[in-house]
Amino acid sequence: MNKVNPKVLLNSKWTKVEINNKEKHFIITKVVFDENQRVVECVIEAAMTNNEYAINWRDLKNSTQWLMGWQ
Repeated sequence: MNKVNPKVLLNSKWTKVEINNKEKHFIITKVVFDENQRVVECVIEAAMTNNEYAINWRDLKNSTQWLMGWQ
């Protein structure tokens, strides 16, 4: 289980365990908070292809899918 703090998500780097389309390394490029400081939107970008995906930031806690940093 990865420990993820939503306040420091922006520009954090992640490695996807299961590689699809040669996309392994990602960076969080956008995090939007509501008035109660809860994350309402999180966008992750593949480092190699620059493809962007909207994700549920809580999925990053699952260490069988995501690893912190670029590995």
